Amino acid sequence: MYGLLRKLLFRLDPEKAHDLALSSLDMAQKLGLLRPLTPRVPAMPVSVMGLSFPNPVGLAAGLDKDADHMDAMGALGFGFIEVGTVTPLAQPGNPKPRMFRLPEHQAIINRMGFNNKGLPHLLSQIEGAGYTGILGVNVGKNAITPLDEAESDYRRGIAAVYGRADYITVNVSSPNTPGLRELQFGNSLSALLEAIKHEQGVQARRHKRYVPIAIKIAPDMEDGAIRHVAEALTNTGMDGVIATNTTISREAVRGHPLADEIGGLSGGPVREPSTRVIQALAAELGGDFPIIGVGGITDGDSAAEKIQAGAKLVQIYTGFIYRGPALIAEAVEAIRALEESRSR
Repeated sequence: MYGLLRKLLFRLDPEKAHDLALSSLDMAQKLGLLRPLTPRVPAMPVSVMGLSFPNPVGLAAGLDKDADHMDAMGALGFGFIEVGTVTPLAQPGNPKPRMFRLPEHQAIINRMGFNNKGLPHLLSQIEGAGYTGILGVNVGKNAITPLDEAESDYRRGIAAVYGRADYITVNVSSPNTPGLRELQFGNSLSALLEAIKHEQGVQARRHKRYVPIAIKIAPDMEDGAIRHVAEALTNTGMDGVIATNTTISREAVRGHPLADEIGGLSGGPVREPSTRVIQALAAELGGDFPIIGVGGITDGDSAAEKIQAGAKLVQIYTGFIYRGPALIAEAVEAIRALEESRSR
């Protein structure tokens, strides 16, 4: 059924198709049709960052930027969902067109630019949603905020969502906000993480609860940079890392008519770079540090591969667009089979 729907959606502009698909899921959820029409996702409880997840397969940030579709997403069987990226102020993002499909590679190039309706709207949507599962909120900085003032935007985002989120993700790796990725390196990263940790402590005392914070990094990192990230995460006491965001590399799609479009490349081509970063982080951080694996998960094997590399949880986005809800159950089954084989 989803294969037919995808053929129809792929005849539309990608961004229009995205909006139509989400609106259709909302309607199906309100009519009580989503659960009967989607594959049953098996239970596979896992504890990560002090949270109990019903299964290890989540929805990555970016699909539901404004938390407008939480109930529909939750009904599909995800073990957790992550909304955002949200910025303190609403912003329109980059000019259209800004999303491009590469079906031959099960890939997407996007240069959305953190388009979102801002913190007040997102908080209102979370408050009004019926979703009761694990919720992550991904926070970023506004495009107009100078890089040397980015810390204030992140602290503002963390403070605003702390009382509503089960965990918070700090996005320093989108290629679509000028200069943002510079925050992943050197003293900039260490200073930012220290500020984030301080804000976390302030909010934990205020709310009398501890909300873990993870940092989302890019796949385009050399080994030395990965080692520095691992060291900074450890030194500042971060709770987790999400590896990875989209890539700016076009090596895997060289020669494609859309390869020169500016933006982040996601989907199949990111599978190998993402897994490489996960393996390197796991080697540096040890087996207990929470890593959430993202990038190029298009089937069960690629989901299990992330766990094998050292991830505790995985997230899907582009693979979900190409495969539909069936990918959730397939990924959980593959991860369960991997864990059963490990325990023998």
